[in-house]
Amino acid sequence: MTTCSATFQPKHLEQLRGHLLPGDGCEHAAYVLLNEVSIRFEPWDRQAHRKFLSAEVIPVADEHVLESTPNIISWTTTSHMAALKRAEASNQRVAIVHNHGAGYPFFSRQDDENEPHLVQMAINRNGPGTPLLSFILTADGVLTGRIWLSPKYQQPLRMIRVIGDRLEFHYPGRGEGQTRPAFHRQALTFGKTLNQDLAQLRVGVIGCGGTGSAVAMLLPRLGIGNVLLIDNDIVDATNLNRLHGARQADADAMRPKVEIVARSITELGLGTRVVTKEAWVGDPECRDALRSCELIFGCTDDNDGRMFLNRLALFYLIPVIDLGLAIQVDDSEPPELLALDGRVTVLLPGTTCLSCRCITDAAMAAEEVLRRERPAEYERRKAEAYVFGEGNPSPVVVTFTTELACMAADEMLNRINGFRRSAIKNIVRKFHLMEDFNPGAKPRPGCALCDDARYWGRGDVEPFLDRS
Repeated sequence: MTTCSATFQPKHLEQLRGHLLPGDGCEHAAYVLLNEVSIRFEPWDRQAHRKFLSAEVIPVADEHVLESTPNIISWTTTSHMAALKRAEASNQRVAIVHNHGAGYPFFSRQDDENEPHLVQMAINRNGPGTPLLSFILTADGVLTGRIWLSPKYQQPLRMIRVIGDRLEFHYPGRGEGQTRPAFHRQALTFGKTLNQDLAQLRVGVIGCGGTGSAVAMLLPRLGIGNVLLIDNDIVDATNLNRLHGARQADADAMRPKVEIVARSITELGLGTRVVTKEAWVGDPECRDALRSCELIFGCTDDNDGRMFLNRLALFYLIPVIDLGLAIQVDDSEPPELLALDGRVTVLLPGTTCLSCRCITDAAMAAEEVLRRERPAEYERRKAEAYVFGEGNPSPVVVTFTTELACMAADEMLNRINGFRRSAIKNIVRKFHLMEDFNPGAKPRPGCALCDDARYWGRGDVEPFLDRS
């Protein structure tokens, strides 16, 4: 079986709300053009998945509306044919969206009778196999959706996401689940629906070192239902003071970090399903798993990995919470602490990218690619001083990596629950000063990631993420 889901950019949802809910109590309609993501194999349920990403909203103009009442909306097919034509030209799919009153997120008998005709038009116009998606937006903000695969067959969408300062998740049965005893006190804080949302999510952790292992161990304790771990490193003795779950025997056996963290999550017995990939995040074998995620924590310390995740966030509308810790000391003994900064940055369409924030360095990323793909050439250049080389190991302390993980997990909860009333785009905690800062940064003019919306929600392209 193939499951289906959809993700809306917040600007598109706002456009829909403005057109569909003008306050007159009547039904209205619009089209949404969608880019499609084809996932051959989701690692948790072992099913194929089709994910649709919002690209453009096209309101049904008043001149095309035949009837608009509190219970009915009908319009000429002229606008439908125009939307299908635009979709075909851009290799996109078409969705129809109309509104219902508060508390009625259900397709009506009239919807069931009318939509098969629109499906047949889509097939006739754009070819066999053309799907048609249909959404309802209620006055109280609930989204319901389905996909028509033929005029006689439709299935509900598994999940509808809205990604932005708030992360919204709409799915069948939301709010009807029961809280498990392990998460009862969390429900007393945030309500049982948050627990149900977290259990639905697929969350990736990229990098399973000090910060990543701490994040990964928080997720099952919050009730995250599905976790992806990606790291291509092994445990050594220097990791044991900060890699959560690691033992001396793991370092002696040179076990993969993902194996250790997965083992620790499983031993908790909280029902979280864990998938591991012993690979660099950009390896093609990771693509299906990454694209299946609702949210990703970036805990890698390499520039190329961070730049890869930044592009992934924009192309696939998957929020990435990027973490970084910088400790600077001098050469004295004992060392004098010059800086102790932890950073949490949220990457989404409309936020400043890591490059424009001067967090990633393209030259260093190129060296990392060379070291990974052509190690002999990298060593030759390092010997000739053409590359920087590894240098001395960076200072790190487990209490700070763990607190940084808590900061990132809290922002995930805040984006879903809204307990802070505002979202953090970029926060720097100066642990040694006991101060938090929110440094801003504007996109560099012409930046293809954050100053140009053409990549936002693009989905599948060749080459992957348009990285040559």
